[in-house]
Amino acid sequence: MKNFPVICCLSFFLSSCTTKDTATVDPAFADSLINHFTPTQLAITTDNNLAFWKKRMDSLPDNYVNGPKYASVLSSRFHLYGNIKDLLKADSLMKCSNEANQQKDPGIFRTLASFALLQHQFQQADSFLEKAVQIEGHTIPNTYLDFDIAFETGQYAKAGNLLKSLEKDKAYAWYFRKSKYDHYDGSLDSSIRNMQQAASKAADNKYLKQIALSNAADLSIHKGDLSAAYNLYRQSIKIDATDFHSMMGIGWIALVHDKNDTLAEKIFQFVHQHHDAPDALLKLNQVAEARGDIKLQQKYAAEFAKLASDKMYGNMYNKYLIDLYTGILNNSGKAVLLAEQETYSRPTPQVYAWYAWSLFCNNQKEKAYEIFKGFVSQKPLEALELYYMGKMMQGLQKGFNAQQFFKAAYKNRYDLSPAKVKDLKEISG
Repeated sequence: MKNFPVICCLSFFLSSCTTKDTATVDPAFADSLINHFTPTQLAITTDNNLAFWKKRMDSLPDNYVNGPKYASVLSSRFHLYGNIKDLLKADSLMKCSNEANQQKDPGIFRTLASFALLQHQFQQADSFLEKAVQIEGHTIPNTYLDFDIAFETGQYAKAGNLLKSLEKDKAYAWYFRKSKYDHYDGSLDSSIRNMQQAASKAADNKYLKQIALSNAADLSIHKGDLSAAYNLYRQSIKIDATDFHSMMGIGWIALVHDKNDTLAEKIFQFVHQHHDAPDALLKLNQVAEARGDIKLQQKYAAEFAKLASDKMYGNMYNKYLIDLYTGILNNSGKAVLLAEQETYSRPTPQVYAWYAWSLFCNNQKEKAYEIFKGFVSQKPLEALELYYMGKMMQGLQKGFNAQQFFKAAYKNRYDLSPAKVKDLKEISG
């Protein structure tokens, strides 16, 4: 989202701080969701398909069809339950299939590129896409994938041109990506509309519909429309209750808007018990943060860092690790290494903001400011990066610049952790 410099004063938060909002999340709905949770038809079907293709794969390991089919179901289960081992197994199977097909199937290369993107292996994804293009040219599927890689690696002009070239398609894939680009471009209302349009284009594909609805909800939180976000999360969950992302979204609204940390903790603990990714630990850390319980916060932060730093995850959680290492875990040297590594794989303004902040926290202030001037200044940033840059400008005695960043960050405060929002309010006086 673009944030333009504006003149501000120390009282810019006051009107927002004095209004008492009513609760958005219905505790009865959340309790029912947890207490009556059972495996859904989607989960049952996925498990049955997995057992079927695993058996076929075990009996006929060299069959050209079995490997990709088994990989597809493993990928589906990864999206359901977040077990990274499923994705890694699927990736391995597709690489074997690629060799068996003598690297002549562009579809396999696209799948490998998609798996690489999920693992934040952007250069590898680009390499796989090049192979697909060499085989069949710049088809629509290849162009969409080209957009994904360009967008994730900060090649925004290229991404925009690729999107324009696909405009006539107007399918789910186009609206979904147009929403992402509009968000980057600062057109948040348009971004939400296009994500909802993508949901309408999903037809009978429940998985795609849920992704679009939950993403529209995320965008609504970014806008500060918590009621719309809550309703969108509920719509997604009603399609299929194994939507742990939307559950976490509801828990987040309960925490940062309703100030109901007990309900938020209950939701996050439930997700942690049923979903294998480390994300819920990060949310539980933020519940402890909201309560001012430093010991519990450190406990969850350390648990998250230990899991997210496992080599299985590669670079997937570097953003959150950097935040923890420059905060509660107090290891800015480690944050610098991770942030610098990120600049090589996706040199976006957001990533350079992480790098500048890490350097600043590591007392490399001159280098931090040089990175800011060269790669971050006047570029679109999200709430977290705006907060980082505000704190850095404050530390560099650049008060006017700091206030500009703080005001922009507070506008998107529902994307920030409770402690950061509290800090912004204290800064405002």
